[in-house]
Amino acid sequence: VQLQASGGGLVQAGGSLRLSCAASGRAFSRYNMGWFRQAPGKEREFVAVITWNGGSTYYADSVKGRFTISRDNAKNTVYLQMNSLKPEDMAVYYCAADIGSPMKAQTRPNEYDYWGQGTQVTVSS
Repeated sequence: VQLQASGGGLVQAGGSLRLSCAASGRAFSRYNMGWFRQAPGKEREFVAVITWNGGSTYYADSVKGRFTISRDNAKNTVYLQMNSLKPEDMAVYYCAADIGSPMKAQTRPNEYDYWGQGTQVTVSS
């Protein structure tokens, strides 16, 4: 599985961005997909996860109500719509695929098997 994240950029506080993560390889529709982020000097942290069929989503408390994760299995793509961005949202955002535990939406990075290259989100105050 190869993952390609895109859509990052520079935005003012209060603005919006939509991240995309395109997956190659077979059986994308069987994987739970997550978004994580990592700011300089900090550990990688969970942002959101969506189950393989899109039936369930979970969010970090810090983004709940502002971010929305979705997926289009026909396009092998997962999205992260980010609204009301804050300076503290600034980080490199990574998408990840969990192929080992489709019955449980994981929030820990070490539960994920494949990672995209990351896309930078910069929020100016």
